[in-house]
Amino acid sequence: MKIDRLIRMANDISDFFNAESNKEIAAEGISKHILRSWDPRMRNDIITYCMQDGSGLNDLTKVAILKLQQS
Repeated sequence: MKIDRLIRMANDISDFFNAESNKEIAAEGISKHILRSWDPRMRNDIITYCMQDGSGLNDLTKVAILKLQQS
């Protein structure tokens, strides 16, 4: 899957969870959603991209992806 599509998907998930006032809870929700819903290859690709470049990812998405990387 192209990285542009993964970026868009991750940011869309982040936009949904951004309504949560506690951004730590929002980031956790994003991480859990990606962990449950995305194929492991997709997760690995977005984690790698975030660690190497990350441009195009919003700040909340980056925090969530770093949580994924740690789990």
